[in-house]
Amino acid sequence: MTETKTPQRRGLIKGAVVAASALAAPRIASAQTPIAFRFQSAWQSKDIFQEYAVDFSRKVADMSGGELRIEVLPVNSVVPASGLLDAVSKGTLDGAHSNLVHNYDRQNSFALWGSGPCFGMDGNVLLAWHKYGGGKELLGRLYASIGGNVVSFPTGPNPTQPLGWFKKRITRPEDFKGLKIRAEGIAAELFAGMGAVAVPVPQPELVSAFDQGLLDAAASNNASSDRFLGLAKPGRVCMLSSFHANTAQFEIIFNKSRFDGLSTKLKAAIGGAVEASSAEMTWKVIERYSLDYIELQKAGVKFYQTPEAVLRKQIAVFDALLRKKSAADSLFKEIVESQKTFAARAVKWEMDTLADRRMAFNHYFRNGGLKNG
Repeated sequence: MTETKTPQRRGLIKGAVVAASALAAPRIASAQTPIAFRFQSAWQSKDIFQEYAVDFSRKVADMSGGELRIEVLPVNSVVPASGLLDAVSKGTLDGAHSNLVHNYDRQNSFALWGSGPCFGMDGNVLLAWHKYGGGKELLGRLYASIGGNVVSFPTGPNPTQPLGWFKKRITRPEDFKGLKIRAEGIAAELFAGMGAVAVPVPQPELVSAFDQGLLDAAASNNASSDRFLGLAKPGRVCMLSSFHANTAQFEIIFNKSRFDGLSTKLKAAIGGAVEASSAEMTWKVIERYSLDYIELQKAGVKFYQTPEAVLRKQIAVFDALLRKKSAADSLFKEIVESQKTFAARAVKWEMDTLADRRMAFNHYFRNGGLKNG
């Protein structure tokens, strides 16, 4: 016999469904509560580098639909820049925005992700090597060799750094003899090989070190960061182009345990945000550095191209460092050989393919303005 559902019974069923939904609602809301990660960068709060780090965190929030939010603290908020790797490995921080070469003192091979001539590769080609030429696997082995409990994402190809800020123009390699210059990592060894005295002054103290005579020169990074630091005050001369940091790039690291605990969706969002922020950074670099380059010239800074003889000396000194370190460390040697193999075809293809931009630029701007027609 079929049971007839009376209006009263239908009301009871409806009420039970509503009640069940109400009980389930808190669990659904809880599942949608954003995951919060705390990062620290190696940069001061007003440096454009910190802006790049915050740009990345915003993209993560956007690409995850708000499910993952990353707070990016400036340098020294929790640990100094030199302590970022340990803090992330131990879980004191969930991640960091820094630079691979900052780990140079832990293992010299980290320098190969951002220092020296790099066999003609620029920052973007070096990132191509990292992603497709074996660099990612080698970096994983490098971190394993020092017990780094992190997941690493190299990102943001930097343009070539200036040779540095000086009190007078550099005209020949011999000008480096006895010069006290701020440099770190393998760049410090390169400048020492050129006769200079490398002094490891923290970035925020550069201007005061210049003023006090503790420095004669400083290898810094770019027009925007250098203008923010105030380097135009003590160093009225900036020498452009150098091989001490021809291929610099940033690195975003996560504590491996925290990263591995994320869903596949959120891991994909992070990967997409890394690449999207890397592309955005390259466009922002062109916009901001070119404007600050003009502002520094307006402020009286004299910019000069580094003489070819100095650049050739840098390559010779760096080659000697590569031979020495390759002989002492098999992993260092393996990374060098991997980069050389990739550069031999990638850089040749690039140079053979690209038109000479300087020719086009000189055609249109040889009189300092846009040529009509």
